[in-house]
Amino acid sequence: MDIMKLVSQLGSGMIYTVEIFGATLLFSLPLGLVIAFCRMSRVSIVRIIAKAYISVMRGTPLMLQLMVVYFGPYYIFGIRLTPEYRFTATLIGFAVNYAAYFAEIYRGGIESMPAGQYEAAKVLGYNKIQTFFRIIFPQVMKRILPSVTNEVITLVKDTSLAMVLSVPEMFVTAKKIAAAQTTMVPFIAAGIFYYVFNLIVAVGMETVEKKLNYYR
Repeated sequence: MDIMKLVSQLGSGMIYTVEIFGATLLFSLPLGLVIAFCRMSRVSIVRIIAKAYISVMRGTPLMLQLMVVYFGPYYIFGIRLTPEYRFTATLIGFAVNYAAYFAEIYRGGIESMPAGQYEAAKVLGYNKIQTFFRIIFPQVMKRILPSVTNEVITLVKDTSLAMVLSVPEMFVTAKKIAAAQTTMVPFIAAGIFYYVFNLIVAVGMETVEKKLNYYR
């Protein structure tokens, strides 16, 4: 089998995989922080809703959530959706799922901060928002980075679950080529891609962690 031809055929799948990965992080990281604040809210109804959301997202399979996001609008509201909605549904499903995991990671990091940090910031004249984003949040990021890295690495592999909505990401593309040519080579190539992608992510996150050593 021509390796260059195989790489060319897998190229479109690689693009979809990278897009799912990037878009998920772009939306789930800030959304997770918002949910973490809701989870720690003093308003009981907000706290209960956030806790229920996290419980459902972490307690049900991502594959099932993708199917609900894609088929739900039609079966619940009778809305007919275009084929392009497949990719949008994939991004929504991944974002809301990973936001729940990131929310708990954020919450653990924020609640681990000593109360003295807040008191010292208050003495220095910082308001609550300034205290959080200038003093607390950088230290929180340092503490939670290993856990975030684990989730990000898992996300790289989970992008293959987009196959449930027939999104032509890397694994779907490799499967089609393997079936057409009756060979395992496309699967091996896909496996190498996932490994290299994860290696790049791990090295990148390790670099960020070293830069945050200032907050020891």
